[in-house]
Amino acid sequence: MQNIKYNKTKIIATIGPATSEVPMLKKIIKAGVNVCRINFSHGTLDTHLQVVKNIREANKVLGTHVAILGDLQGPKLRIGEVEGNKMLLKKGSTITLTTKPTVSKDNTIYVKHSTLARDVEIGESVLLDDGKLELKFTKRVDRNTLEAKVINGGELSSNKGFNLPSTTLSIDCLTEKDLIDLDFAIKHEFDWIALSFVREAADINKLKKILSKHKSEACVVAKIEKPQAVQNLDEILEVTDAIMVARGDLGVEMPMEQVPIIQKKIVEKCVESSVPVIIATQMMESMITSPTPTRAEASDVANAVMEGADAVMLSAETSVGKYPINTIEAVERILGTTELGWDVYNKLSEPDPTSETFLSDEICFATVTMSNAINAKAILSMTQTGYTAYKIASGRPNCDIFIFTSNRRLLSRLSLVWNVRAYYYNRKTNTDDTVKDVIDLLKKDKLLKKGDIVVNTAAMPVRENRKTNTLKISQVR
Repeated sequence: MQNIKYNKTKIIATIGPATSEVPMLKKIIKAGVNVCRINFSHGTLDTHLQVVKNIREANKVLGTHVAILGDLQGPKLRIGEVEGNKMLLKKGSTITLTTKPTVSKDNTIYVKHSTLARDVEIGESVLLDDGKLELKFTKRVDRNTLEAKVINGGELSSNKGFNLPSTTLSIDCLTEKDLIDLDFAIKHEFDWIALSFVREAADINKLKKILSKHKSEACVVAKIEKPQAVQNLDEILEVTDAIMVARGDLGVEMPMEQVPIIQKKIVEKCVESSVPVIIATQMMESMITSPTPTRAEASDVANAVMEGADAVMLSAETSVGKYPINTIEAVERILGTTELGWDVYNKLSEPDPTSETFLSDEICFATVTMSNAINAKAILSMTQTGYTAYKIASGRPNCDIFIFTSNRRLLSRLSLVWNVRAYYYNRKTNTDDTVKDVIDLLKKDKLLKKGDIVVNTAAMPVRENRKTNTLKISQVR
């Protein structure tokens, strides 16, 4: 694993035709990719299966634990086919929206949402083609038909998305397609499942119930891309395993000028809650066709690091872009430079004495605080559930974090978490022997050297897999 580029802030790469073969997957992993995203909005289950096999083959060859994130499409609303694939909407004109299947033409648009006329209120807006066109509902004609005035006009082509930022939709968070894709992700043991268009905690609970029913250990990423999710963020944080700031649809559903502030506030709350947070969408958009990023894109990636994000995500840049390796190398350099040049560390909040996990939280808090005070080279921690890893990582200690576990599924899952590198370890002797073992493992990998100071956390007795209750300082010999 010594030839693998590594930063504290993780890199998620969407896998597509540009990166799906084993040789290319090996290259992007060596360049710094920690998580591979499979986007169920594109491709078939057959192509996804081959990608899963290829990712695991690359992991096996490289000795890495790159995670697999499955991103469910969710209830993305779209119009139907447009006659001639082009329709001009003139500003000020009146348009008819119908939910009866038809070809959109003249002044009529077919919308693929059967309860549209029931869900919306007169005066609300509908945004088409990622917000490029805007209509305002003016009249409810019948149960299938609405009239709307064109506020911002332009050309409209087939199957474009439409957003209803002010509307509460009577639509399930999991579509029939999502359930099929979810079954695939469960069967093939994905590490993370991203749920699109989350509105409330109940959406996450519904997905977790399905995962539990199938005895799946996959964790859930709540994608924040609707105003309701922003409003209900505190409740969502209580039940989700991670958050994704999905700035694409969020910037359509809400005024774009609010997105940077929303992003910053979400990251702050996630770090405070020890919930991993991903920044996504258009991070290096220009590199789909250009070998170098814009300076604005470089600043965007750096700002995500400075805010405290666990990971940044690339989409079309690595799935269909011309320069996937260049893109990852550029992101890796920006991450590394920002982490060295900006104080992104020591963010852990003091534990709540009334919490059921107070004792373990206090150990983690003391670990982060002490690691900084003694200028430790690394924190070494044992865990079975990953809780200690999440908690210590959320403190953003200014040293390496190495997690040791006998839970093999945890090895790849933790690849999403800030600064965490996981090792398989299943010996259960006494604490002193365990500490010596894990230090020797890291010395062998040249990640520690003689004289380094490390902080160890564990549960005593080691054999009983209790909650973390021990902190020890060691010097590498």
